Amino acid sequence: MLTGSKTTFKVRQMPDMKERMLSHSGANARGRDMFGLRCLPGECVLQRAVLVRKKLTAKEGGGWLSGTLFCTHFRVAFVPQDCPKPDDNADPVLLGDHDVALASIEKVVAVGPSRTKLVTANSSLKFTPEELVLYCRDLRVLCFLFDRLTPDTQAVEITYTIAKTYQPVKPGTVLSFQNAALGSVEMKQFLSNRRRDAHMNWFDSLSDWEQELERTGAHGWRVSSVNDRFEMSTSLPRFNVVPQKVLDTELKKTFAHFNEGRIPRWCWRHPRGSDLLRMASFQNNIYHEKDDIRNLELILFGGQSVCVVVELGEEMPSPTDIQMAHTRLRALCLGDISTSVSVPDDKWLSTLESTHWLDYIRCSLRKAAEVACLLRGGHLTVVLQEVEDRDMTCLLSSLVQVMCDPHCRTQAGFQSLVQKEWVMAGHRFLSRINYHRDSDKEEAPVFLLFLDCVWQLWVQFPSRFQLTGEFLLALHDSLHLPLFSSFLANCNRERCKRSQNLSQSYTPVNGWRDAVPRGTSLDPTDPPLPPVWDWVLQYSSQRRARFTQPVPPPVPLQPTLNGNLNTNPDTHRLSDTIQGSVFLLSRGSFSCPANLLPWRSGGGSGAYRKSHRRGGSSSENLPGLERLMKAFSLTELPQGQTTSTANLQGPLDPYEPLLPLLLGPCIGVWKDCYLRGALHAQAFSHPISSSSQHPVDLLAWEVQELREKLALAPTKTAPAKRKEPRWKDSNLNQNTNNGTFLFPASRPTLPTSNLQPWGPTPSSAPPSIPGHRDGSKHTFLFSHPSSSEARPDTRYFPVANNNAKLSKNNSSSLGS
Repeated sequence: MLTGSKTTFKVRQMPDMKERMLSHSGANARGRDMFGLRCLPGECVLQRAVLVRKKLTAKEGGGWLSGTLFCTHFRVAFVPQDCPKPDDNADPVLLGDHDVALASIEKVVAVGPSRTKLVTANSSLKFTPEELVLYCRDLRVLCFLFDRLTPDTQAVEITYTIAKTYQPVKPGTVLSFQNAALGSVEMKQFLSNRRRDAHMNWFDSLSDWEQELERTGAHGWRVSSVNDRFEMSTSLPRFNVVPQKVLDTELKKTFAHFNEGRIPRWCWRHPRGSDLLRMASFQNNIYHEKDDIRNLELILFGGQSVCVVVELGEEMPSPTDIQMAHTRLRALCLGDISTSVSVPDDKWLSTLESTHWLDYIRCSLRKAAEVACLLRGGHLTVVLQEVEDRDMTCLLSSLVQVMCDPHCRTQAGFQSLVQKEWVMAGHRFLSRINYHRDSDKEEAPVFLLFLDCVWQLWVQFPSRFQLTGEFLLALHDSLHLPLFSSFLANCNRERCKRSQNLSQSYTPVNGWRDAVPRGTSLDPTDPPLPPVWDWVLQYSSQRRARFTQPVPPPVPLQPTLNGNLNTNPDTHRLSDTIQGSVFLLSRGSFSCPANLLPWRSGGGSGAYRKSHRRGGSSSENLPGLERLMKAFSLTELPQGQTTSTANLQGPLDPYEPLLPLLLGPCIGVWKDCYLRGALHAQAFSHPISSSSQHPVDLLAWEVQELREKLALAPTKTAPAKRKEPRWKDSNLNQNTNNGTFLFPASRPTLPTSNLQPWGPTPSSAPPSIPGHRDGSKHTFLFSHPSSSEARPDTRYFPVANNNAKLSKNNSSSLGS
């Protein structure tokens, strides 16, 4: 390699796509390149570089892998040197284990002998790249090292090709990317013959919703098709679950009273008889007639005696807050080698706390736990209310069901849950993910926050989940790949137009028949977009096998009585509350504000005011409701256990919610997701020998040695009464302004054999500690040690308190 050369490589005009396709037509005639790359039907290779080494993560075994690097008009592919010959008759896989889609790349960095360069479409290099680093939107960092025998022209050309292809600044980028992967005749034919997963519920037909009602034992509800043509609400699904007593003619008048017509809809029934609903805010400028009030209250109560409205606007973070926190988290975890910006090791944890990402996780889990405990009391409806009902209601309703319903913790159940509460419910995936990269005003990774919250539950209760962290990581990565109909629309109406799904219409003669929705695009050039749940298109069988783990099958629902679970009498139920009461749950306490419902602020019928009494915060009705929040901790347990210690070992029965611990040591960073690319940026040009330890490994060993010495030291100066750490405290109303730990702390009450490790732990101390640190200019706090270097209790690093405050509208999430 020419080191120190002053030769300037300028950007050459990219050859026309047709010319490149013609130049590689021979290589792609059989779907496989001469160097072992199996191309998709219609995919063409734009550039290749031989004798390239890829940096492997700790999960992949570490070290470097030799092979050939390709750039097509769809992906950057790496084929290992000893890769077995691909089977031409096998079904096509969009991305291999070492591939990355061009649409997932965020920036390209070339590394030279003594400099780095951010390469764009108009860049010029004054050095030959020795290393190529690709930063991806899914928090991966791919590092490729060019061998000394790699031709300089290949190293330069493939760098420029990737920089020119991954993000062309022009409209229709996403459509061009989709056509590159799915636009060929062969691929369209292959996708048209794909069958949907029969084990999950897709919630796109009336029978699917009726099946969910039957599964949960929700009597007194029915499926309404009044929004079949999206005329009542463009963002709601075609089918919605409403009380049986409300007719469609009466229901049509209700849509105008809510923002975007998002009326109260049934989501899920707790086995003990409570119902979970969600809705948008009221339209205060709409006149409420007497019949309208009756219909609205029938929908809100749903046959129950008490309704609790959970307003999410004040306590939950806004989409803007979530976007800012995730941006800071990305900058912290990935760093930026092109600008030589990195966070010192001693400030990493404080910087992590200042991102507020972990605070928003605690806030979401705390609010979901409150709602789960409330539903456990039975005989009431809990209504989640948000201004637009398209962000935090999706997150909270999904988390509550994951906590309470064992079916939602299986792979098929979890996919059905996302399909119901996110895809069909109208979460703005297209705007929140910002696939087009044209405007970031509405960008906010709300769904990624939900996946992180589920990961926290999975870490604390691994034996209660059939799905694994590998599945959550695959779903996280798929969100950044604009190829799936599940994420490429803001509502089901747009999705029907794009994917050409057929609607249903009813006539007295023909009954229900499939019909093309009005406004449906029938452009034959648009490729059919598969659902994200078609995992065979993305991952190999070995990777899919790690999506699930064996768990006991969910316990079937017990016999129901009048639609409610026939359980033992509970003195903490709503027997002392007034029938027909509406309460507001806010900041962990109940209240009865006079203006909770717009028609009760003044005027109206005296009969309704009499039947639905209002009261202040000190009303006699409130203690009975507030005891519901404490009922879980007051339940009698066998052998004198407390609720919290029993909760560490798992719920008492399948219907008890999974209440997570929310203290600083218990909420950790999703290492396999956020930190999987951090150390790639450190490996400049010279691979680290496998026999030498990384400086961070040595630091972790030193911390562990110090902890063991402190544990053996005499405690003469210790106070007479020293309380043990309160691992088993109730965490619903607990102050979380405490030290931050990277990974969840170990819990001594749990046998280690029942836990899945959060990270590798060294088994023995290193034989010797070098007397010098790594001279690398860029350092990161966390490493990926191999399993042979593991030892217990090195999964977190405590620091002093960092009382980082939330923004004004989220300050309550730190405790009540």
